[in-house]
Amino acid sequence: MTPARAPMPLRRRVALAFVALGFVLSLAFAAAVALVAEDYEYELAAEILQGQADDYGLRLANGLPATLPRTHRLSGYLGGDAPARYADYPPGVHEDPVLGDVHVGVFDTGSGRMTFVIDLRDIERLEQALHMFLAAMVVLGTALAGWLGWLLAGTALAPVTRLAASVDALTTRPSSTSLCEATSRDELGRLAGAIDAYQARLVEADAQQQAFFADASHELRTPVAVVQGALEVLLDEPQPAALDARLRRVERGMGELSDLLEAMLDVARRRPPRRDTVDAAAFLHDVGAAALAQSPGIALDVRAAGMLALAPREARLLLRGVLRRLLPPAGAGVLSMRLDGDVLALEFDAVAETSHGAGTADMGVAGDATRSDTGAMPALLDRLAQRLGWHVGFPSAHRARIALQPPSQTMWTSARA
Repeated sequence: MTPARAPMPLRRRVALAFVALGFVLSLAFAAAVALVAEDYEYELAAEILQGQADDYGLRLANGLPATLPRTHRLSGYLGGDAPARYADYPPGVHEDPVLGDVHVGVFDTGSGRMTFVIDLRDIERLEQALHMFLAAMVVLGTALAGWLGWLLAGTALAPVTRLAASVDALTTRPSSTSLCEATSRDELGRLAGAIDAYQARLVEADAQQQAFFADASHELRTPVAVVQGALEVLLDEPQPAALDARLRRVERGMGELSDLLEAMLDVARRRPPRRDTVDAAAFLHDVGAAALAQSPGIALDVRAAGMLALAPREARLLLRGVLRRLLPPAGAGVLSMRLDGDVLALEFDAVAETSHGAGTADMGVAGDATRSDTGAMPALLDRLAQRLGWHVGFPSAHRARIALQPPSQTMWTSARA
């Protein structure tokens, strides 16, 4: 299927319209000048021939000596002396159909019929020069009209360009605008007013959406908190091993659901995250310790120095989600958190658990310790990472790397790839 051609730019269309107009006007002017010149030649020849006939006819009628001219330009004949090809010409001024610019005047006077022939063929060079000048004028007039059309189109479309720049400068967050106040009261003003009205509708829709998310935040948190409270009560009481494992699995799922709910609400609000400067080591230690609160068999190793500029609430939420995908729900090992410049490396190393001197390196992550979502990140957390300007990748199932600043090139595999 042939792709549709892109519409021609408006400025080019205006310039082409001026080119067409300039060509038509120049051609019409050239044709008018050529017709006037041709008519002027005929009228000049007719006046000269009529004058000659009147002058010589008056002389001959008064008996004065008169010799009709016989030159290369003008020749006069009396009665039947005229050339045979002009003998049948009626009275009047005629153009020789063979010789072109040779005009023949036939006049009946008191002294008889006189025939005068005037040869204007040497003036043909002037006519050719005039035609060349007119052709050049058509070309130059068309080019000048196109150039002026291009300039005038640019001037006429400058308000449209400014309006487009104002629209481009709008943020992704809906906001009220008053573009029509800076435009004229014409079609451009109507366009600016339509944009202002559209922005107003976006603001209204955004306010309704934010109200919906506020209601959803309150109504969804309540049942989640009720379930989490009930789980805490059940886990505080002695339970059979199988039931205890299931309850802890439900607890982890509810914790993840709570984090995803918070991430969804943060992304939906579209408010800029409130950034702060925190101690890197203390912040990472607090996040890691909170993630390992229910995993006593996993040790925490934090290596970081300096300060971090980040949004603490959103950063904790995202790191909890990343750690949840690195850590097994049970087992032993070491969680290392290393900050090297703007890159945070997270890695979980499982260690062998010994029971009466026997064990393997896989026991710590076997059975119920295996997670089906290891090495993947939900789309909501991925969007939260984009909101923070972080780039998260999982080189392996138990390793994650986070670029705390947007990289110039793709450094890690996207979690959504």
